Amino acid sequence: MSWIARLKNAISGSDSPEPTRWIMLDVETSGLNIQSDRLLAIAAIAMQVDWDKGTLGVQLGDSFEVVLGQDEVSNKENILLHGIGAQQQREGLSPVLAMQSFAAYVGNAPLLAFHAAFDQGMIQRYSRKYLGQTLPNPWVDIDHLCAITCEGVDAHALDDWMAHFGIQCAVRHQAAADTLAECELLQFIWPKVRAQCSNWASMERLAKQHRWLPRAGR
Repeated sequence: MSWIARLKNAISGSDSPEPTRWIMLDVETSGLNIQSDRLLAIAAIAMQVDWDKGTLGVQLGDSFEVVLGQDEVSNKENILLHGIGAQQQREGLSPVLAMQSFAAYVGNAPLLAFHAAFDQGMIQRYSRKYLGQTLPNPWVDIDHLCAITCEGVDAHALDDWMAHFGIQCAVRHQAAADTLAECELLQFIWPKVRAQCSNWASMERLAKQHRWLPRAGR
């Protein structure tokens, strides 16, 4: 049995304990096409949840960041956006080692991201290509949690929600900084999430309710 198969069994097992370690992540890419653009970098920070105490803490000492090596560097405009220069891209870790390292880092932890469909699509595409199969970890989009817990707020982009809560980000569109800002965003809405949820599964269900909300621009 492969190590990913063992991981999948551990996650799906009925006797698996409630996950207390969550992973917030953000990716940088060469563009916005999930099918054809390239994954340049992944950054992730662990969060520790205690449902009984109602706490959610950021674990800065439990973090991950990798730049994936590129045969072809992204264009100048793209580099100016995320700050990952041509040399960094050429000298990055091989995609195989990068994805193996990321999978080992996240383990069986649930994954969170802002507008998670994009991050999930890129991660799973690269997992299929370099690990042979997708990662089995569950995902939640924190934009969906924001929408359902802050109904009526006219916010869609990460910058909108950061402005709403007064969150500062050292360097926007830099994966590690964006990930930390997303952790802070989840902490701001956490009291409302905690009031409606008692475990990860119920938080997944809460996030899915966003589809029934009328949101401007949809």
